[in-house]
Amino acid sequence: MPETIPSEQTSLSWVVEAARAAAAKTDESTVVLDVGEVLSITGWFVVTGGTNTRQVRTIAETVEEAVAAIGGPKPLRIEGLDSSQWILMDYGDFIVHVFLDETRAFYDLERLWRDVPVVDWT
Repeated sequence: MPETIPSEQTSLSWVVEAARAAAAKTDESTVVLDVGEVLSITGWFVVTGGTNTRQVRTIAETVEEAVAAIGGPKPLRIEGLDSSQWILMDYGDFIVHVFLDETRAFYDLERLWRDVPVVDWT
């Protein structure tokens, strides 16, 4: 059976669900960046963080469960689970970055991608 390609609206609903799930597990800000016009590899970044490695891992697990619960895909790959300093969840159409606070401040993806639109997911 051929694999169906999700519509942009379907993918965006998964992005919003990922952001909501992450925000429910952290007091840190959760930001969605629309990088689709400047990156050919993905459409959106969800950027969030936690105060300790246990929380970072919990956020990642919660995001994966929440996206799957609404019929979304499993991540194509997940990097960083071992250290839980920066967990990258690649869903193809979007990428979820779950940072430890210090790591998020160091890499500062929001500053790096400051010229792209921020999606109001709330």
